[in-house]
Amino acid sequence: MLSKNRIKYINSLKIKKYRQLHEAFVVEGAKSVLELLDSDFEIEFVLVTQEFQQKYASILTRHNLALETVTPQELEGLGSFQTNDSCLAVAKTKENAFLSPASGEYMLMLDDVRDPGNLGTIVRVADWYGITKIVCSRDTTDIYNPKVVAAAKGSFTRVNLYYTDLTQYFEQIKHIKQPVIGAFLGGDSLYEFKYPASGGIIIMGNESNGIGEQVEQFVTDKIMIPRFGAAESLNVGIATAVMLDNMRRQVPL
Repeated sequence: MLSKNRIKYINSLKIKKYRQLHEAFVVEGAKSVLELLDSDFEIEFVLVTQEFQQKYASILTRHNLALETVTPQELEGLGSFQTNDSCLAVAKTKENAFLSPASGEYMLMLDDVRDPGNLGTIVRVADWYGITKIVCSRDTTDIYNPKVVAAAKGSFTRVNLYYTDLTQYFEQIKHIKQPVIGAFLGGDSLYEFKYPASGGIIIMGNESNGIGEQVEQFVTDKIMIPRFGAAESLNVGIATAVMLDNMRRQVPL
């Protein structure tokens, strides 16, 4: 049976200030935990059901893990999602390390993306299209939020995020000459835009307000996804997928 202290600790990690205090976060579900095991994240401990432990015994024995067997009911009481009946892990967060643009590489930049589900989807989409770096404004939601981790489906182990003041970031990289492509409602058509093979930064903005004025001043190319129906706007996660899909059609890995 889980101790009260362990239960209290896991529950505290659902709150950002305690994730920052303990430098730790929670990962739920078989797929995400298995990908976590194969990543370079430091793992504190893993809670598993007997069924999960038997099914993945060969994988679990390859890692030097602090394992504890629990019941499905205990997991459901601990996690954020009632469907988790297999495993839960607590891992250490990574240092907020600077990410520099590289020649021939495309990076994502997120300006004030607040919805955890959107951020998780964007991380997953970035992973799909081979984007490994995302620079985020300080107001963008926390990558270690349980809803973000769940929506990312393990992709958070392969995509690096850096949180910073975006204006200061552009000042730091001003010696690097490359295009900064921003998604705007009034930009040039995405279907006519030519993505440079030299790489660049693709900026996606806030769900309601788009890219802010302070960041807009650094944009060299404003483009939009043409609308053919009556919808008012696109979800930022879907819009990111459209942007990256068109980029990869022109600039394959």
